[in-house]
Amino acid sequence: MLPDGYSDVPAGKLAAVVTCLEMRAAPAPRGDPAQPGITLERIERPDITWYRDLYRRIGADWLWSSRLSPADEDLAAILHHPDVEVYAVMANGRGEGLLELDFRAAGACELAFFGLTTAIIGNGTGRWLMNRAIARAWSREGSAIGRFWVHTCTLDSPQALGFYLRSGFVPVERQVEVFDDPRLTGVLPETAAPHIPILRP
Repeated sequence: MLPDGYSDVPAGKLAAVVTCLEMRAAPAPRGDPAQPGITLERIERPDITWYRDLYRRIGADWLWSSRLSPADEDLAAILHHPDVEVYAVMANGRGEGLLELDFRAAGACELAFFGLTTAIIGNGTGRWLMNRAIARAWSREGSAIGRFWVHTCTLDSPQALGFYLRSGFVPVERQVEVFDDPRLTGVLPETAAPHIPILRP
């Protein structure tokens, strides 16, 4: 347990407050904004280079890095697992959003990754995508669940936590994560997330 008050974070590290949220039953459906020209496509056995490009375009500004550092074969073992589903939000023939559902734990589904590139933010696409995420999580044949969960942190978009709450998730746990700054390990360029200063060792 962390003590009350301030705790030093070593130079070269980042610290984030992580909030875990869950829903124990499917919520009432919310309005579904029209999305002309937008489609959601299931990507079977996604190509690792394709996946990392989309992941980076969505998450670099928020220092997403957990899927950039593993070896290709280790990442493929996750993404190609039969109980992991990867979807792309397609616009003009290009992936501009990512939805990843992880059913590997019995009785649960993790909303492992959820995000949009700046090319399609602001048109209700997030709400549209979440409606489909919730519907799929609670209706997947052969994978009845009693828990749909997600985590977000203070490095994510400031809108993320409120969006999850409005979507029907309830906060259940709070943690502090300390990890190497991915801009100093070479996983992300040092120009990523300029709003978060780098503290060099």
